[in-house]
Amino acid sequence: MKQLTDTAKNSFIGRILTQGAGQCVRPGGARTAACAGEFQKPSVQFGIFGNFMNRLAQSPVRLLLLLMALFVFVAPAQADDQNSISALSVSTGNGVTIIKVKLTQPLARLPATFTINTPPRIVFDFPNTANGLGKSVQDFSEGNLRSANIVQAGSRTRLVVNLDQMLTYDSKLDGKNLLLTLHNKSADIVASRASRFAEAKEGAQQHELRDIAFHRGKNGEGRIEVDLSDPGIGIDIKQQGTSLIVNFLKTSLPRNLQRKMDVVDFATPVQNVDTYAQGDNVRMVIEPTGNWEDSAYQTDNKFIVEVRPVTANPDKLAQGGTGYKGAKLTLNFQKIDVREALNVIADFTGTNMVISDTVSGNITLRLKDVPWDQALDIILQSRGLAMRKIGNVIQVAPSAEIAAKEKLELTSHQEISELQDLRTESFQISYQKADAIATLLSSDKQRILSKRGSAVVDARTNTLFVQDTPDRLDEVRKLIKQIDVPVRQVMIEARIVEATDNFSKNLGVRLGYNSSDAFSVGNSSRLFGNIGANQANMPGPTGTPVLTTMPANLPNVNLPSAGTAGTFSMLLFNSSVSKLLSVELTALETDSKGKIISSPRVVTSDQTEATIATGTEIPYQQASSSGATNVAFKSATLSLSVKPQITPDDNIIMDIKVNKDSVGALYAGVPSINTNAVTTQVLVENGGTVVIGGVYLQQQSNGVNKVPLLGDIPVLGYLFRSTAKLDNKSELLVFITPKIIKDAMSLR
Repeated sequence: MKQLTDTAKNSFIGRILTQGAGQCVRPGGARTAACAGEFQKPSVQFGIFGNFMNRLAQSPVRLLLLLMALFVFVAPAQADDQNSISALSVSTGNGVTIIKVKLTQPLARLPATFTINTPPRIVFDFPNTANGLGKSVQDFSEGNLRSANIVQAGSRTRLVVNLDQMLTYDSKLDGKNLLLTLHNKSADIVASRASRFAEAKEGAQQHELRDIAFHRGKNGEGRIEVDLSDPGIGIDIKQQGTSLIVNFLKTSLPRNLQRKMDVVDFATPVQNVDTYAQGDNVRMVIEPTGNWEDSAYQTDNKFIVEVRPVTANPDKLAQGGTGYKGAKLTLNFQKIDVREALNVIADFTGTNMVISDTVSGNITLRLKDVPWDQALDIILQSRGLAMRKIGNVIQVAPSAEIAAKEKLELTSHQEISELQDLRTESFQISYQKADAIATLLSSDKQRILSKRGSAVVDARTNTLFVQDTPDRLDEVRKLIKQIDVPVRQVMIEARIVEATDNFSKNLGVRLGYNSSDAFSVGNSSRLFGNIGANQANMPGPTGTPVLTTMPANLPNVNLPSAGTAGTFSMLLFNSSVSKLLSVELTALETDSKGKIISSPRVVTSDQTEATIATGTEIPYQQASSSGATNVAFKSATLSLSVKPQITPDDNIIMDIKVNKDSVGALYAGVPSINTNAVTTQVLVENGGTVVIGGVYLQQQSNGVNKVPLLGDIPVLGYLFRSTAKLDNKSELLVFITPKIIKDAMSLR
């Protein structure tokens, strides 16, 4: 039978819909000639074939045959409306490669497209289009063009162009053909100079920016949010020097938005954002500082630029990076269904994705070189959606629906746990004390057991009995396995070094004069005496000399040194030995050096304080309240008190107190204690040594005792003065060396 033309089909369908309009079926199956004026159009006659169809419509069987005929004629008509890719061809020349995609019908607009950097691919989605090539792969091997994959899924066909490296490209429609032009220049080189974020729609429409806002992101990035009048604005992004330039093509800017925003106080890499009109376009100049990287994306009428700080790491070849690690893709969709956008990401990543029936609405996306997981996050946030990952399946639904499901699951789990049977399990504790673990499990502040759970301890065998639900028993078992382990031990050795260097020098003189000559004082008898004393011999009543003390303070030089190591004396007299001059020089020089090394050491477990001490108890007598005396003691000790804490990286934190005491002088019969002490907290590596404290003491003194005036005479003045020089030095250093004791060391 020859296929009918479209006009014949339409006439035939009209005949089917209008034939028998004068009859209708009432309840009960009765037919009537007119049913309230329904189907009153005149019937369309179609010759003998029309009369045949009129007979078919008069019975249920005929009606069934009528529907079958309708399907037979309408299905080819629908099939004729579907487009098809009929051929693929490639031509090269003038530094470009042109791919021609031939279709059976012209396209109304360019198909949706996106790119993939790794591996380099360009993807086109043809809606309501079939694969008419009869194959899914076609090899080219022309320059950087390798092959193309043509995959049909339902009524949609995807064309994937595989490249050796990512190239810049243009696409346009030419009748029934789609022309894809590949420029033989790396996309990275072109992108470093300028980046066309979005193409402007054809036409004379003038666009407008509605609002410009700046926000600080949670990770310290600067976010410039621009409200667009419509999603079809063309946008160019490029880096010029240290600034980021964004051009909005064929766009106007209200006067209230023509301003320069100072955003230094937001503490982001962005310092200023300057927006102004430039001819028919609007230019936005973003001025960041330091190391930074940028990304831009658009959802519907919202365009967002993010500038993130980059911390330089000399060990990394590529600096920067965010929390998104997925392969980068480029999406450019205008009012695409949200479900379709999610399907594109699922196809790109090969991820199993379940989308709830309540997910609906359209979205406009312009993403360039964005990690796919960030693109998914952007879509979810812009439409108020959330996701749950169960194994290797991602479930997408509205946030409220996800929250309601999670709440329902938690409530059900809690109700089930409250109805579970209780079980009892015993735990043999090896290294901890069972009562300490029982207290931890049943603590009121942070209870690990359930409300119905309990813990009992057998102190004799150090066994813990726990009664609770099976789930809580599993948690208790894991907890005990984690904390019931041997405690690590640390040996702490201290070295207390005390060094002294003492030097003293003393020089003294004694000078005296003696005379046997007699002399008179007034009308008195003759006197005999010497200079250097206040005594004289006077004649008594019988003429015998009597030693008499004179009240006069006769001159005398008596300045000996504090200590005597050597004495030099000299006696001068006249020829008659009646006058004597005696000179005595005394000198002492002391130089001493000493060193005392004390080395206390102690072994203790992790986070347990230990103390070691040695010294002397010094007795002394003291008066009691009753008036009697009793014996008391004072301690002069060398002690080390330490509390170590072993860190996960085998370093040691220590709270240390070191005392070095010695006996001092007696004051009223009570001894004094010379104390040297240091209290501190330090972090030391295992086996390392650190100086935790030191005391350096130096005592210097120069003393001169002399006879006024006479002691200042050059050279001769030494006979009338004594000197003492003192230079004492003492130093105290405290060294600490901790060592973690390994198991093998403990066995030895």
